[in-house]
Amino acid sequence: VAGRPKEEYGLEPQGLDEIRPGCYNVDERVKDMNAGGILGSMCFPSFPGFAGRLFATEDPEFSLALVQAYNDWHVEEWCGEYPARFIPMTLPVIWDAEECAKEIRRNAKRGVHSLTFTENPAAMGYPSFHDFDYWKPMWDALVDTDTVLNVHIGSSGRLAITAADAPMDVMITLQPMNIVQAAADLLWSKPIKEYPDLKIALSEGGTGWIPYFLERADRTYEMHSTWTGQDFRGKLPSEVFREHFLTCFISDHVGVQLRNDVGIDNICWEADYPHSDSMWPGAPEQLHEVLTEHNVADDEVNKMTYENAMRWYHWDPFTHITKDQATVGALRKAA
Repeated sequence: VAGRPKEEYGLEPQGLDEIRPGCYNVDERVKDMNAGGILGSMCFPSFPGFAGRLFATEDPEFSLALVQAYNDWHVEEWCGEYPARFIPMTLPVIWDAEECAKEIRRNAKRGVHSLTFTENPAAMGYPSFHDFDYWKPMWDALVDTDTVLNVHIGSSGRLAITAADAPMDVMITLQPMNIVQAAADLLWSKPIKEYPDLKIALSEGGTGWIPYFLERADRTYEMHSTWTGQDFRGKLPSEVFREHFLTCFISDHVGVQLRNDVGIDNICWEADYPHSDSMWPGAPEQLHEVLTEHNVADDEVNKMTYENAMRWYHWDPFTHITKDQATVGALRKAA
């Protein structure tokens, strides 16, 4: 819905001629990024689903070919055209942990350190995050290649809805809560304890909920670990969370206000273009207003807007362009 008035939002199907070319044409996407003052972007796949579930057919060989074809196109053509503007992120082989591991390693050899994944594999009919042995090849590959697992809200197809006749506003309001469930699921899972270098990004979930979530996790550990058998090996869940998780926000006044309770090294701003939470093309102005309201220092702004992303994803646009060319003003001048 990027560029459309809110009155035109809805659930009606759309053809390519009804959406901005920046949704599917990389040259047009960069023009829209320039117009919106956005230097870099990590693009999630819409039509195959954020975890590639559309490609999981009854024919494993055909399914693998689909995933690899998408990944080759995304890395070589989409991101390869503008290496200073895109962080490459590939699809998983969601139905086969062994093949998923192979695909992670294949893409890491060409500089990819980001994998999109479901927030709840069990909801898709696959083993849960707690089936350690099943997913172990994937965990091994992620850690060996320093690849971030990006769990995106709603990627399992199961968003919270209270009743069939509940207004759509209920589901839209509860969308970020989907990632809260994923955070709990992963925080209490075995991989977090077994892989000190495992990195997980909570995509499009906001940050304002995290301080209470961490407080609740610590209290749960304090009150119940003796009978649940949880052992974080001398650390609190909140400490372990900050070692493993990157959190992301689009528009989150409370999250910015509580940024140091979240962990300033664990926060990234995200754009959500071309979806309906996006502030495009006025995101810089709206973000600046929030940052100013909460007296965010320049070094903190830099971390949340680009430095954390560069560090987590092994991405350095400044090997291709200068910082003077990457300002909002310079980008818009180039639009």
